[in-house]
Amino acid sequence: MLEGSLVLVRGSGDVASAVAHVLFQAGYGVVIHESPQPTATRRQMAFTDAVFDGSAILEGIEARRVDDLNLLQEILSERKFIPLVTADFSETAAILRPQILVDARMRKHSQPESQIKLAELTVGLGPNFIAGETVHLGIETGWGEDLGKLIEKGSTNPLQGEPRKIQGHARDRYVYAPAAGTFSTARQIGDKVAAEEEIARVDSTPLLAPISGTLRGLTRDGVPVALKTKVIEIDPRIENAQVSGIAERPARIARGVLEGVRSFYLRK
Repeated sequence: MLEGSLVLVRGSGDVASAVAHVLFQAGYGVVIHESPQPTATRRQMAFTDAVFDGSAILEGIEARRVDDLNLLQEILSERKFIPLVTADFSETAAILRPQILVDARMRKHSQPESQIKLAELTVGLGPNFIAGETVHLGIETGWGEDLGKLIEKGSTNPLQGEPRKIQGHARDRYVYAPAAGTFSTARQIGDKVAAEEEIARVDSTPLLAPISGTLRGLTRDGVPVALKTKVIEIDPRIENAQVSGIAERPARIARGVLEGVRSFYLRK
């Protein structure tokens, strides 16, 4: 592990997992922090299922859930896998005392709290971070020429635009929870589905596939969800749909984080 280079990544979705993956491969010590019941949908493109199953592998790198925080230092020194923890965040941060904190929770509709005092370097991914005020560095996460761009001063772009189209489909590829409740499904990521087919339920309310295609994203069965939580994503491609591995957007964001971390310490 690089000296003085412990990174705490907040979140385990596809973007957060790509960041953890890239930093771990670059030699940094990485710990992922996640909630005990994450609603992330792109679970085969992420480390999220380590929360539920104890382990998950993404492009050759394994993450394992670690419940005893006292084991983290030994795990980090051995570098066999990325530890994922679901303990209280403040307790986790106090024990680890990370040099670098990356907020990759991608809470697009929330106003991020100030985290600039939580580590020597703090990095915020997505809308509404203010570099130099709430975090040290921001990273743009929206599709376009600024994707992965490093923001050293001022705000990252606000949430805007539609999802990137796949075969003409954008926002209509997604299903959102119509109410708060428990998400239940017997389907699996990678399943082929037809438009109007029942995919899941939130409590007793059925959720239907808006289009035909391949299930790319699916919240884990049994997880509580809030109103308007994204719970289903369909790739309209029947063949060659990408449902696993690190996709282009998370990869570009992760490279931006790595660049930001390296440039910050080069200037010191």
